[in-house]
Order: sequence, then structure tokens, then C-alpha cells
Amino acid sequence: MIARLKHVLWLTIPLLIIPAALALADATIPTADLKGAKDSPLLQRYQGSFIISYEQKAYDELNLPLSPLEALEPRQLDRKNNKVFQAKQAQELEGRYTRWVYLIPAGRSSLEVLRNYQEEVKAKGGEVLFECKGEACGGDPRRGLEGGGGEQSLMMHLVPPEKFTDPNFSNGSCAVTSRIQDQRYFAARLPQPGGGDAYLAVMTFAIDAGSYCKALHERVASLVILLEPKAREQKMVTVKAEEMASGIAKDGRIALYGIYFDTDKAEVKPESEPTLTQIAALLKSDPKLNLLVVGHTDNQGGFDYNVDLSRRRAQAVVQALTSGHGVAASRLKPYGVGMAAPAASNDSDQGRAKNRRVELVKQ
Repeated sequence: MIARLKHVLWLTIPLLIIPAALALADATIPTADLKGAKDSPLLQRYQGSFIISYEQKAYDELNLPLSPLEALEPRQLDRKNNKVFQAKQAQELEGRYTRWVYLIPAGRSSLEVLRNYQEEVKAKGGEVLFECKGEACGGDPRRGLEGGGGEQSLMMHLVPPEKFTDPNFSNGSCAVTSRIQDQRYFAARLPQPGGGDAYLAVMTFAIDAGSYCKALHERVASLVILLEPKAREQKMVTVKAEEMASGIAKDGRIALYGIYFDTDKAEVKPESEPTLTQIAALLKSDPKLNLLVVGHTDNQGGFDYNVDLSRRRAQAVVQALTSGHGVAASRLKPYGVGMAAPAASNDSDQGRAKNRRVELVKQ
């Protein structure tokens, strides 16, 4: 009887495992761009390619390598115990940030695609500032964004892994987390129609995929990052305690835009202090008032990632109020809803900016 049971389990368990594994095999050859993704008018794509990963932020930063990456001395390790590399020559940029990953048609080489991008840059009146390939770029030339205990890669430098939020085993994730071959890179400057220069990082490579990403194996992809420098919008919006009280009395909540965080971070920035002071004054003026502190994000990034980020930001606000302003922790409850309750459409920079907020809700 026991032997028969073992035989049944042996036959059954693989049948349960195989469908689950197949459900994760999401990488496919695309026939259209990722929904919501679009090209920049400053730069055309390689003909026949499709956008498989896309991110755009109204304001972010980019360290643009203009020389090979070199290991830092004394030795430093990142959060995954990879040796940290940096370029001695680089340009620190801030402004409108757009990142694409394109899947190139079959039969094309990484070199061919790179040269086409460079020709496009020169045709637009731009200039190639630096170029490298393989090991000459520095770091691990076979690694994308995935892995630990080794050396950082050029791709890890261009796109910090913690900022990449595409779903596991999606086309975009498979392209950049698989091992890679024939890595090539250049940095360039592009003139902007309104004056000034935009900056471009282009990395082309062949995907060395296995397992659930095997549909993309040996296909060439291009990682393209465009940074359009511009002044940061000044939005030091301080709502007075009296206005907070009025809004809460009327609607049960008040949206605040004067609490600031760096992109993808949950540490309250010092310029948030005026708004924190007014929240503390509101609570002092009404000893019976208890509040939910609710974090909201736009729709850039995955749903679970944004919920967690908004929760951590709400917790950081509560911590700032209790430790820095003497507010009793029992009067505040942090909560994060991510992108689930937008105040405006996420289809524009203005709408996304309105959605990134902290709300006080009467308990």
C-alpha cells in the first residue's frame, strides 16, 4: 500500500509543478510596443524593433559614463555584494528622464544596431562623446541587472537594479536580467529644438537567455536612456493648519503636496519641514483629532512596488511627526495605497505630479 502511494505521488507532483512553471514562462516575441510606450521625437528607433520596457519621469538623475568603469578603491560593495564600479569621467545630469528597452529584429548584430544609432545622432547634429565594447567598458561584460557576489556591470550602473520594476519573466525583465553577450555602449549629446543639449546613453547587446526567457535567446536588444536637462519645478506648497482643518471638516481629508521624497525613496526631505510643522499645529489645535496618513504614487512602476513605496513614505511622515514634532504615535496611522486612488490621469506629467501626494484622513 505504501509503495503504491509513493508511485501515485511520484506521478502527481510533476503534473502539479509543470503547469505552474509554464505559467511563469512569459517571454514571447512581441508584435507590438509595450502599451503606453512611445518614441522620443529626438531619436528614431532601429527599424522593425519593438519597445519591451519603458519608463519616463518628469525629473530624475543620470550618471552618464564618459570613460570605462573602474573598481572603487578602497573596495566598496553594493547591496548584493557586488564590487562597485564608477567612471572617472562622467556627467551628472538631472532633468526629464526616459528609458527604453527595444527588441531588435532577428538576424541583426549588436554592432550594426549601435552604428545605426550613432548615425542617427550625427544626422540630428549630435556628437558621440564616448564609446566602448565588452571588457573595455569595465565591470562584468556578461552581466545585466541580475546577480550578486561579483562585479557590477555597465547596465547596473546605467539602471540601478532597485529602480527596475518590470514584472519577472516579462519581455523587458528577461532582456535586462539575463546574461548578455557582445556588449557595446556609447554616450552622446543631442541638440534640443528649444536650445541646449539632451544626453543619450545607448547600450546594445545579445540576450543569453535560458529557462522562462528562452524565447529571447540570442536576440539583440538596445537599452536607450535619454536625459533632457531642465530646471526642477519649484513646488514648495505649504498648506496652513487652518486650511487643513477646514478641508478635513468639509471632505474628511486634505491632500498635501509639500512633503517631498527623492525618486523611489522613502526618506522625508528637509524641505518638507514647513508642512510637517503645520500638521503638528493642526493636531495641537484639536486634541481629539486622529489621522490616517495616506501615501499615494503615480502609476510608474509595478502595483505592488508602488503600494509598498507609498506605505513606507507614510510611515516616514509619521516618524517625522512623532520624533521631530512631539506628536503622539497613537494619533497617527500610516497607510499606503500606491496608484489605487489617483487624483488625476496618469497619462501626463502634470497628472502624475498631482497623484504623488500625502493625504491626511480623519479617523
